[in-house]
Parts: sequence; structure tokens; C-alpha cells
Amino acid sequence: MTITKDILYVGVNDHQVDLFEGQYDVPNGMAYNSYVIIDEKIAVMDTVDQNFTDEWLANVKEALAGKTPDYLIVQHMEPDHAANIFNFVKAYPEAKVVSNAKAFVMMRNFFPEMDIEDRKVEVKNGDTLTLGAHVLTFVFAPMVHWPEVMVTYDSTDKVLFSADGFGKFGALDVEEDWDCEARRYYIGIVGKYGAMVQKLLKVAATLDIQIICPLHGPVLTENLGHYIEKYDIWSSYRVETEGVMIAYTSVYGNTKKAAEILAQKLEEKGCPRVVVVDLAREDMAEAVEDAFRYGKLVLATPTYNGELFPFMRTFIEELLERNYQNRTLGIIENGSWAPMAAKIIKAKFEKSKEITWLENSCTVLSAVKEENIAQLDAMAEELCK
Repeated sequence: MTITKDILYVGVNDHQVDLFEGQYDVPNGMAYNSYVIIDEKIAVMDTVDQNFTDEWLANVKEALAGKTPDYLIVQHMEPDHAANIFNFVKAYPEAKVVSNAKAFVMMRNFFPEMDIEDRKVEVKNGDTLTLGAHVLTFVFAPMVHWPEVMVTYDSTDKVLFSADGFGKFGALDVEEDWDCEARRYYIGIVGKYGAMVQKLLKVAATLDIQIICPLHGPVLTENLGHYIEKYDIWSSYRVETEGVMIAYTSVYGNTKKAAEILAQKLEEKGCPRVVVVDLAREDMAEAVEDAFRYGKLVLATPTYNGELFPFMRTFIEELLERNYQNRTLGIIENGSWAPMAAKIIKAKFEKSKEITWLENSCTVLSAVKEENIAQLDAMAEELCK
């Protein structure tokens, strides 16, 4: 694939993987992106996953067309991008490896038998590397989403090599909506580090970017404002879509019934979007994605062993781990003899920023009764304000 006349795509598609990072369901696989910049000096941008060594080296060889690379630029040391560094330096013994101090420490840990001391080019934040016509500037992006991450800006073709930024789940030979899988990817993997992404976006705003080349997902060449706006919303924890998400767990269907009644009342009152999620059956990453997408969240769960039902507990922990904030929350609790869910839920969110609790709540004692329907109606009225 040709990105510009001098920049070629040499990445691979992975349809073998079922769980990315051992936890995220990827029904449409993954793309591990790598690029080659052809100039007076030739630079290869990152490597790929260990399962695709031969395919990637063949792609690089084809792109080089008989030439030899001068540099391997390592932006991120996560193994899905860095697994083939040692294989590359063995294949191209004259090439130098360009990265930063933290990445080189990780390299020694990942490849203890690799000796590249005389081939290292250690760069600092803001340093440049001239290939000829192309001048590359390295911008450090710590904790987006590892501490050694850096991105690279090519001022000649106005390309941002964005590391994991602007990436998404899914292989490149499958067409699917960018927003949904990029949101799930971002919230799941980078969501905790919104402040660091905001810093990077401020730097990006000073650059003339015409193309974004991420390490996962498609190369972005059109409507870049849309993708940048999404990242700005996600990383600042702002509401993306007006609506209410109702996340529930239910043992015998009574809490589910309460959730469904609330959803019906919200729709009757004209709520722009109502999303109801059974946490026991929904992909947890999808549920977390929706919680960050919408501005209002209702948590409905029975008390279980004096605690929360396990799927609800996991869901809340996933939200808190990603700095869930700036949202309105409501609670539907259920208990046959000692309902504790509301108290436990509020305690869990005690340290969260800008959480507004509904004045109205609903406590179900075993089964939904008339007084519960009135409570749910009051919750719906408040949520629709």
C-alpha cells in the first residue's frame, strides 16, 4: 500500500487472534501497522507481532526493492509492535535503531541477547532526524499508553506516525465503523490516561497534519477533524452522546424488570437515547465503552452475599480504573432481606471526579411493586431534565 510517493505500508493483518491483550474480543482481528520511508536514508517505522515475522520481513524487503534500510524507528515497545526488533537487526546488520532512553531499557529486558550498543541512536523529546527530503521530529507521549511511547511527525509529507493513538480494533481487510471500534479500543486501553492524551493533542494542534498513520487500524487521510474531535472528547471525559445507559445484573429477573420499566418510562418521556445492558451477557468492554459514551448511567443490581453481584462489581471496577468522571449516576437496588447495593455503589465512587447522583432512587424488596413503579417514574423524570 502506498501512503505517499515516499511512504509505504508494510504491516500485516491478524485473523488468528481472538483476544487482544488477552482480554478484548476482536471478531474482526487486528492490524499491526508498520511503514517504510524511502529517501536518501531509509527508515522503517516499528515492527509487528511475533506471529508474523516472515510476512513482515517479506513486506519490508519488497518495499525496499533491493535497497537496505538505514534506520529502524521504535515508537512503542509493546510486543505487538516491537516483537521483531531483534529479527530486524539480524536481517539488516548495518541499520541503526532509533528510540528513546526508556525504550532502550525495555529493549534490553525483552531481548537480553541482542547487542546494539554501537547501533543505537537515542533521541530526546523534540529531536529531529533528517533522511534527506524528509525531516522527522520525535514527540514524547508518555503513558499513551506506556511510559516510553513517542510519536513521529514527518514535516515533508505532513504525516503523523501516531503510535497507538488513533488506533482501532479490526484488521484492514474488514470494513467496519471506525468510531465504535476506535472508541472501544481507546476507552479500554488508553482511557485511564486522558490527561496525557490531552497534552499530546495540544502538541498535535501546532502541527500541519494531513495524514495519520497509527500502529493499529486504517491510515487516516480524510476528515481528520472528526477523529481528532473524538479523541478530544474521549480524553477529556466529556459526554459524546446525549442519552441514558441502564446497566443491570439480575438473578431471577426482578431487577431486570425494574431496569426495563425505567427504560420504557425514559422512552415515553422523550429521552434521546436509552441503552439497556445485561452485564452478565454483554461484552464487558462494550459495556464500559457505552458508559463513557453517554452522560447518564443507572446501575441496577441485587445485593449478593452482602456485596454487589459479581458482574456489577467488575463493571464498576473497570469504570473506576479508567477514571470514570463527569457523569450523572442513578441506582436501582434489590434485596430480599438487607439491600446494601446503593450504599456500596456510592462508596465505590467516593473518590471519582464530578459525579452527580440522582436525588431519586429505587429500592426493590424482592419483586417490583407499585411504590417501585412510582420511584422509577421519578427517576425517569429527573433523568430527562
